[in-house]
Amino acid sequence: MQVIRSPKVYDVVVVGSGAGGGITAKVLTEAGAEVCMLEAGPEWDQGRDGKMLGWPYDSPRRGASTERPFGEFDAAWGGWQLDGEPYTSAPGSQFDWFRARMLGGRTNHWGRISLRWGPDDFRRKSIDGVGDDWPFTYDDIKPYYDKLDEFVGIFGTNHAAETGLHNEPDGKFQPPPLPRAYELYFKQAADRLKVACVPARLSILTKPLNGRAACHYCAQCGRGCTTHSNFQSTTVLLPPAMKTGKLTIVTGAMAREVLSNDEGKATGVSYIDTATGEEKAVQGRIVVLAASACESARLLLNSKSARFPNGLANGSGAVGQNLTDSTGASLSGFIPKMVGMPNYNEDGTGGMHLYMPWWLNNVKDKLPFPRGYHIEPGGGRHMPGFGFMGGIDRHPGGSGGGYGKGLKEEYRRLWGATIGFAGRGEMVANKDTYMDIDPNVVDKWGIPVPRFHWKFGDSERLQARHMMETFKALIEEMGGTVLGKIPGAEQDYGLAAGGRIIHEAGVVRLGDDRKASALNKYCQAHEVKNLFVADAGPFVSQADKNLTWTIMALAWRTSEYIAEQRKALAI
Repeated sequence: MQVIRSPKVYDVVVVGSGAGGGITAKVLTEAGAEVCMLEAGPEWDQGRDGKMLGWPYDSPRRGASTERPFGEFDAAWGGWQLDGEPYTSAPGSQFDWFRARMLGGRTNHWGRISLRWGPDDFRRKSIDGVGDDWPFTYDDIKPYYDKLDEFVGIFGTNHAAETGLHNEPDGKFQPPPLPRAYELYFKQAADRLKVACVPARLSILTKPLNGRAACHYCAQCGRGCTTHSNFQSTTVLLPPAMKTGKLTIVTGAMAREVLSNDEGKATGVSYIDTATGEEKAVQGRIVVLAASACESARLLLNSKSARFPNGLANGSGAVGQNLTDSTGASLSGFIPKMVGMPNYNEDGTGGMHLYMPWWLNNVKDKLPFPRGYHIEPGGGRHMPGFGFMGGIDRHPGGSGGGYGKGLKEEYRRLWGATIGFAGRGEMVANKDTYMDIDPNVVDKWGIPVPRFHWKFGDSERLQARHMMETFKALIEEMGGTVLGKIPGAEQDYGLAAGGRIIHEAGVVRLGDDRKASALNKYCQAHEVKNLFVADAGPFVSQADKNLTWTIMALAWRTSEYIAEQRKALAI
């Protein structure tokens, strides 16, 4: 196939426009670099494409999921299944791979839960002997968390001071919103059970910052934010990069391969123009992959040459290994004391105002599993939409359904009397869980697709069992009853399938040992010194905390390293 090569040579080519790609573009353009960003999906304009203030009745489907798995108005063009873009799983495996094909990627619709990792999260092997330590400490990355807090904006409080949990370090926080009624109620139960319950940390403004307005509490964060009050790459990171005049964004550019020369250096990226089907190439002195962990690993594995027969930067064989996702399980309960509550002001941001960080010590408390989980509660009186209180005829607090005025009164009486708890925990990488390239399947662009191998260990199952026991205790402490049957061992205690939590990581691991890792501690390829990765691929471990804040802190650190090395003519 003829490849159309752009004659211009950029300082940096970035693949991906989400959290890691957005930070990379911002930091490097502000450092003076000419950057070309490739994005597989189309442009996303929040004001034009978002439905932040849409009502359910604006849609004939009342906002139900269509091709968007989180609802018709969700700000994600993508999902676990994309037309013409398959992936495969090895026999006996299930891994569901989420992809957002749009400018800004997943940052347009994510939950904005922005949890700073703590000192222990970078040295778990030293604590419990399982997994691996990172080649640097929390103190090395702390300055970049601080920069993120101050530039992007985040609300929260000092959890370490409030709870004594030293692995929940302080940050640069805006004031958190007040708890809602149901949140105060489960906090009382958590306090009695000695489960830490503190203000959440979400990257949503409660005070104006850098020309962005404070949140006005429409509570529709998953639809993106037209007032730019919550964090999206498209509204927070890309505008300052564009302002420099040094960022070129190419949308509809499905990356096929990282190009390299006989000297072993990356020279650019080839991609499919999704509008024409033509294969094109853009040249760069430095290449940064920020396409999401598995997409970046796929690119490297597909970038084979005589010099790199196993894929670019994969002499160690580490690319594709150590795949992890957060563990996830959930349980809901009916709380009779919340039936028929008087109406009250439930204003707030989208998502939770309180949450529960991991409050135990696995070693000292002699738990039968390593690592922990945090709890994300849900409830309240959100805007009713499709599926609202489905199954009311079987509701334990109801009278069997009905119709007309009686049914409406039933909905009003039971509205807000259900509380749910979702656990998000740390999975430990294992040798049976990885990705490679399926030798027999290509996507609609002719690009070989990934094949996933997935297996949870007993540690993850026992962690999920502990989640269920805790959720049940919280519900019963509130005087409630569990809705449905609690999943047992035969259902892995409700453990969500791999990929369902959308926190995949580790498949382009960093480390000091070039025989066991693809990247060094600055996310620079051991074998290709002008190649970097700026998503969750480099992660050595998962932590129980959501990944985005650490992806961006690492990307900021990597970008400053690139600028320094380029200035010193070292790359």
